[in-house]
Amino acid sequence: MRRILVTGGCGFIGSNFIRHILGRESDLQVTNLDKLTYAGNPENSRDVEGNSRYRFIRGDVADPKAVAQAISGCEALVHFAAESHVDRSILDAEDFLRTNVLGTQVLLEAARRVGIKRFIHISTDEVYGSLEKGAADENGVLHPNSPYSASKAGADHLALAYHVTYGLPVVVIRASNNYGPYQFPEKFLPLMITNAIDEEPLPVYGDGLYVREWLFVEDFCEAIARVLEKGEPGQIYNVGSGDHQVNLEVAKRILKLVGRPESLLRHVTDRLGHDRRYAILSDKVRALGWVPKRRFKEGLEETLRWYQRMEPWWRPLKGKAAAFKKESASRSPL
Repeated sequence: MRRILVTGGCGFIGSNFIRHILGRESDLQVTNLDKLTYAGNPENSRDVEGNSRYRFIRGDVADPKAVAQAISGCEALVHFAAESHVDRSILDAEDFLRTNVLGTQVLLEAARRVGIKRFIHISTDEVYGSLEKGAADENGVLHPNSPYSASKAGADHLALAYHVTYGLPVVVIRASNNYGPYQFPEKFLPLMITNAIDEEPLPVYGDGLYVREWLFVEDFCEAIARVLEKGEPGQIYNVGSGDHQVNLEVAKRILKLVGRPESLLRHVTDRLGHDRRYAILSDKVRALGWVPKRRFKEGLEETLRWYQRMEPWWRPLKGKAAAFKKESASRSPL
């Protein structure tokens, strides 16, 4: 039976991927290495804990001993583990550099030593920076504008350098904004949804006219599975839906779906260095036979229903997000 290592498998996308790949591949065993930071929630993978093909190891990707234990016997690695919240990176970039850059290097070195057959490095469309028009393909110039995206761009370069220098079969995937079940409620969509449910103000940065390309998490998981199976080492694959939405309009749509008034919208001080628009071309991954199945309208409604149904899951996390918001206000560099 094949065995793969997934890092950050208790996070939002990682947990969805583990659930997806275990259901998709009956001859696959999954080892999940996760440090269980604030966003690494064991409840996210509770439903697979009883699966005999699943194993959990608590550990830090920047810890060579933990990585050596987890990677033993694995033939492939899918690397999700990352600090990913832009606001947190603006307040303190150190954890982002440690996890996103050093952690990636530790994994790459361990993979090189054991002769891993496929290393999938999960990245973000944010490394391309803000685009006034058009969309970036995989050869686009990198222009990261936040400590978070800069740390991911650095990790991308490092991963691809290991392919060129050592022949490590690395593939980089750059995804547009994911959304769906199990996303920590400090991120835009779950924050808007849970605030609307609670009849609390929906904070919208600046004028709210920021454009994002939204990708349902299950569609992304299937794209990763395709790249794991068919992707070419040394290549980059953009994964986006082509479904672009304005943040302010998304917030209004959520209020309408929940039956709340638009008077709950609150325009707040803008984020430092806020990218105006993201857009990527995904022709390469589509050539592998992948297409997104959910349009944003249907995916948003499905996601909203999940949060309405799963209040016992998100309610405790909402307190953690509120504590960070209070702390960030006292430390704001503005």
